Amino acid sequence: MILIAITGTNGSGKGTVVEYLVNEKGFTHFAARDFLTHEVKKRGLVVDRSSMRLVANELRAEHEPAYVVKQLFSQAEKDGCERAVIESVRNIGEAEFLKSEGALLIAVDADQYLRYARVEERRSATDQVDFETFVEHEVREMKPVGPHDMDLLGVMALSDITIMNDGSREELQRAIETAIQGV
Repeated sequence: MILIAITGTNGSGKGTVVEYLVNEKGFTHFAARDFLTHEVKKRGLVVDRSSMRLVANELRAEHEPAYVVKQLFSQAEKDGCERAVIESVRNIGEAEFLKSEGALLIAVDADQYLRYARVEERRSATDQVDFETFVEHEVREMKPVGPHDMDLLGVMALSDITIMNDGSREELQRAIETAIQGV
């Protein structure tokens, strides 16, 4: 299986990268957000960024740091996927597991104000916050409080390539093509 894993900051364009890989390159998408949303609802919690983080951290603590992405990886194998993209890697254990399975780990980033504008535009259940809250969430997700917490800075440091998505959609597509060359 050809495996690509996506990490990056909130609103950076991870979903746009995934959309390109699915629509233009034939990848099947496996989303941590969907997996966690299901778990949050199962527990009767409000679907927001805090609940998603809480449930993800609980699952990692209960099982293992790579638990969420291992579930997605297992589903990709079960489905017989030839090309899979797993989004969104947030923990060192997840990144290390996926890389051990041969994944190309791509980080996506962009200017913080631009990312917030994108988040405001998409208005998903986990994004309905003001700029100060957006920054607070980001600070909380960048460095871990414990071994099962998010460590976005650490995961991005492990990435094979970082795409800065501050330009046009066409520029992003060219950057994706460069990133996946040889995959």
